[in-house]
Amino acid sequence: MKITLNPDEEVVKTVKEGLRAKDGYCPCRLGKLEKNKCMCEEFRAQIADPDFEGFCHCMLYYKSK
Repeated sequence: MKITLNPDEEVVKTVKEGLRAKDGYCPCRLGKLEKNKCMCEEFRAQIADPDFEGFCHCMLYYKSK
């Protein structure tokens, strides 16, 4: 398993700007809830799933098998 940033530098730049603006909370989610703090709860669960391969919700990170 490997976690990498999206190879699209523009997506990474945009999402990181959103993270800074929301104090580390996912810019793609409403509300500053602990479960939405980057790396969000949803992606941590996907990381734990051995069958999951793909991007997190906001497309910042990619999990490969």
